[in-house]
Amino acid sequence: MRIGKHIKRAAKAPAGAWRSVKRFFELLGESFIIIWQVFTYVLRGRVNLRDAVGQMCFMGVESLVIILITVAFSSAVIALYLAQIITGWGFGSYTGSVIGLAITREIAPVLCGVVLSARVASSIGAEIGSMVVTEQIDALKTLSVDPVEYLVVPKVVAAVIMLPLVGVLADAVGIGSGYLVACANGVSGGGFMAACQSFTHISDLLNGLIKCVVFGLAVSVIGSQQGLRTRGGAVGVGEATTNSVVISIVVVYITNFLMTYVMFGGKGL
Repeated sequence: MRIGKHIKRAAKAPAGAWRSVKRFFELLGESFIIIWQVFTYVLRGRVNLRDAVGQMCFMGVESLVIILITVAFSSAVIALYLAQIITGWGFGSYTGSVIGLAITREIAPVLCGVVLSARVASSIGAEIGSMVVTEQIDALKTLSVDPVEYLVVPKVVAAVIMLPLVGVLADAVGIGSGYLVACANGVSGGGFMAACQSFTHISDLLNGLIKCVVFGLAVSVIGSQQGLRTRGGAVGVGEATTNSVVISIVVVYITNFLMTYVMFGGKGL
């Protein structure tokens, strides 16, 4: 009996793999279609500014404290380790260079994207998914209102605009918290800032902000895509919410690696 069960499971494995591949390409295709539709509406000036400003407040202002706390303590932990290790070798001031590069290039943009995935992608997926299962999306279509224009465009525009702005504040708070922790553990404040300024360039900051733009676009589009394809009532809404968060976080890390390789790959500090 056990052998028979294992054989049945093995027989079902190719079908499960094929379904996963199919879902991946569906996600990819639907996401690019949404991006193209949003891009078209934005170029034609068909953006609901009131909704966009409301979404900016939700995604940016209301998420600011969570993002800053996350970045600050992540930077503080790294500074603590570096100060303890590097100071013993006599290179304590170089803590500033590592903190500056790590925050501007990686920590601030990635944590902004992750927090946005957890807080915003779930909200978008749940909101649009609820509208799908309660047939509000069908009502919009009956009134000749495109759901993408009405619901998705303000969210994508808000995410693309606000995440880089939040990223700038996250950079400042991250470097500041790293400075405080490093100084408290024997690193010279002047040496920290001098190393930070010497090794961290404006290009590092700009590349980090470009990442924030891409992450904002990806998170808002994935949340919208998962919400629009919701099926199956309350259970479907729960699945859309969960998928929005999980897929968004995975995409943030994958795109972060790809962009890091393009921006900094093969180059020295």
